[in-house]
Amino acid sequence: MSDFERTRTIAARPEAVFERACDLDRLERWLPGELHVHADRPPVVTVHEDRTGDDAEALVRPDRDRLRLEWGTSEDRRYTGWLQVAGGAAGSGSEVTVHLSFGPGSHRPVDSVVEEALERSLERLEEQVRGLGAGRGE
Repeated sequence: MSDFERTRTIAARPEAVFERACDLDRLERWLPGELHVHADRPPVVTVHEDRTGDDAEALVRPDRDRLRLEWGTSEDRRYTGWLQVAGGAAGSGSEVTVHLSFGPGSHRPVDSVVEEALERSLERLEEQVRGLGAGRGE
């Protein structure tokens, strides 16, 4: 199994970051551009990957109590991931970590492509929550 992880500090309340991250209608706004999610019957979604042309059925499970979003291919677990949001140090916004695991039989891109996609996804998520503020009253 191959694992990748990236963390970023985002200047917004953890709850606001989480709500944007797990909104199925907005997933494509922060996911890598080559992934397209169709949420016809949540928590089951269909993910289309431009790079391979493949469609895969996946499960997306938000846990609002833990501010954690988990996903993965539903039948074979060849691809799984999670996003965890936590409060930053001294009220400095949020620490957001995204983790991907590729199992046997996955069509994993080369390491540099995965790492760049993680970084860009966190940048895109930050763009989505910009202006929501770090304070509780914003």
